[in-house]
Amino acid sequence: MKKFNIIKEIIIVDRAALMQAVNSTKRFAITHDGRVLHEPYAPTDIFIYQGQMTPQPTSALMPTKAQTLSEMMGYKYKIVEDDDRVLIKAGTAWQDLIAVNMENCDYDDTTGDGIDKFSDDDLEEIGWQATEFRVLYRDIVDVLEEKCEGILFCIEHEGDNYQFSGLGYITDKECARKSAFDYCKERVQKALGVEGDYPVDDLTDDEEEAAKFFGCL
Repeated sequence: MKKFNIIKEIIIVDRAALMQAVNSTKRFAITHDGRVLHEPYAPTDIFIYQGQMTPQPTSALMPTKAQTLSEMMGYKYKIVEDDDRVLIKAGTAWQDLIAVNMENCDYDDTTGDGIDKFSDDDLEEIGWQATEFRVLYRDIVDVLEEKCEGILFCIEHEGDNYQFSGLGYITDKECARKSAFDYCKERVQKALGVEGDYPVDDLTDDEEEAAKFFGCL
């Protein structure tokens, strides 16, 4: 999976498309790859902005200075207008973007509690069964991020005060399901082995069910 660290990324947007959306006074969105979209949005879209901008009305009697894009988008966005392009940094808007993007993510790693669920039913079944043998969702996600296609949409501050918060989007679900199952099966086999901590004759009902799920009994 590719990491999209919104702290570092500059989103490049076509200025004409953006101004057309602004002047329409309708709700619109800007994706992480710089597309300007109107509703309905696709489940695969990842947003760095979603909302409505309304330019201030002007009149000959009470002329006012036209609002800049920075003023319309708000202080959480850093905007540079460069001829036919608009360059946007959206790191400060991260908390708002979690709410905007949460519905369509495959897993949530934005809290100190860690990952505890997959939105895909098959992955969730694999993860839930594997917990009987102390396999963490984080363990599975490490495998998926290494082996499968997708985007880890996140903020990541490196250094002494390391900070991470992210949402995972898996493009290749079949890769994810197979990789997760194979990894968990290997972990369960080791747990049931001679040097493992789960004697086959002393499994609980849930452990036995999980072992059978992975084809280890």
